[in-house]
Amino acid sequence: MTSAPAHSIDFLARKLRDSTRGHVVTAEDPEYDGMRRVFVGDVDRRPGAIARVADADDVRQVIAVARDSGAELAVRSGGHSSLGHGTTDGGIVLDLRDLDGIEIDAAGRTAWAGAGMTAAAYTGAAGEHGLATGFGDTGSVGIGGITLGGGVGFLVRKHGLTIDSLLAAEIVTADGRIRTIDDDHDPDLFWAIRGGGGNFGVATRFLFRLHPVDEFVGGLLLLPATPEVVAGFIAAAEAAPDELSTIANVMPAPPMPFLPPEWHGRLVVMAFMAFAGRAADADGALAPFRALEGPVADLVRRMPYAEMYPPEDESYRPTAVARTMFIDRVDGALANTIVERLEASDAAMRAVQLRVLGGAVARVSPEATAYAHRQSRIMVNVATFYEGPEDRPGRAGWVEDVCTALHQSDDGAYVNFLADDGPQRIHAAYPGATWERLAAAKGRYDPGNLFRLNQNIAPAVS
Repeated sequence: MTSAPAHSIDFLARKLRDSTRGHVVTAEDPEYDGMRRVFVGDVDRRPGAIARVADADDVRQVIAVARDSGAELAVRSGGHSSLGHGTTDGGIVLDLRDLDGIEIDAAGRTAWAGAGMTAAAYTGAAGEHGLATGFGDTGSVGIGGITLGGGVGFLVRKHGLTIDSLLAAEIVTADGRIRTIDDDHDPDLFWAIRGGGGNFGVATRFLFRLHPVDEFVGGLLLLPATPEVVAGFIAAAEAAPDELSTIANVMPAPPMPFLPPEWHGRLVVMAFMAFAGRAADADGALAPFRALEGPVADLVRRMPYAEMYPPEDESYRPTAVARTMFIDRVDGALANTIVERLEASDAAMRAVQLRVLGGAVARVSPEATAYAHRQSRIMVNVATFYEGPEDRPGRAGWVEDVCTALHQSDDGAYVNFLADDGPQRIHAAYPGATWERLAAAKGRYDPGNLFRLNQNIAPAVS
């Protein structure tokens, strides 16, 4: 345990209650167990105190208490970190969930949003104006974490990463300063938070650009997962107009009510299709996918963009092993490897997820933000569920073997999908000059590494 000693917890709680307007919760409070829970099922930590902050000044006060006491500080937005970075054993959780306000300028197509909002809440509010900002593919994810790491979601080829729509941010740094940053104010810090994660401070608000999605066409398309279909799907996604972004999950079909029972458990390509252009052009863009083989299910239709984030089961807490990587191509041989490896596993759920990038992502210079992988072509995530600690090593070995079999020339990694991959993989997320510039920014804004519960970048020593 690297947080403050147990005998100081009462002192920390008193300090937090005396200095903040928000709600401070400790183990004696009835809501403690619910508030300390995070999304991942194998993370079960007991913070000394949880500070549900009310505003940026509260954030400043919590930072001061953690800094002055030496308590470990965790920052929670949506609680989806695969390593449980949003919580701590014995330390302080700075909980942003109540910073969930949004101010939309529909005419100017911008929105100020609190870092504790979820992607679904933001998308629903913006959608009332026929507008959206692209986040990820899960509605309950907090916009704070996904934005700081980059943001790869349903609008990625048309409108780029989430950080490509970020115009400004309010952030509290380790020295307690509340800063409003953009390209003209603290530009090095603004560069660093666009992909560098939570290493540099606590973001409390974001100013986003909004994009029109009033003619959105999207939904699920399920196809049989033969090697020919997998390779054909990726070829079609690469040839598609930028208006179409796809997320293809090669996996056993869940027992969804709209699926014929004979398909339950069989390998399918379960694809999220997102067309953010003129509705009249959607059928033409989707036709190559529908022609690959008769769909098992086709739920793609014109709909509000917010429906891409369906309601979620709040009790769902998966235990999974996952690894992220980039590849250059999916030919017939690699598609066959994907199908064979998935068929060889007996895990209740396993998947190889393929996201074709390019489009707007690739039109931004790799030096423009801390997300350096602008030319990476296909993002892959390999994941499998496990049941209990004894099952985990074998499942982890399967993931590692699959990734080894799929590896090509791209050694990069997307920081938001990194798990417990170690320092080498964090460096892979921030290669070369990107790492050096981030380390210099860390040395300037957080020289004591107060914000270390993340995919950590050590501060450069001047």
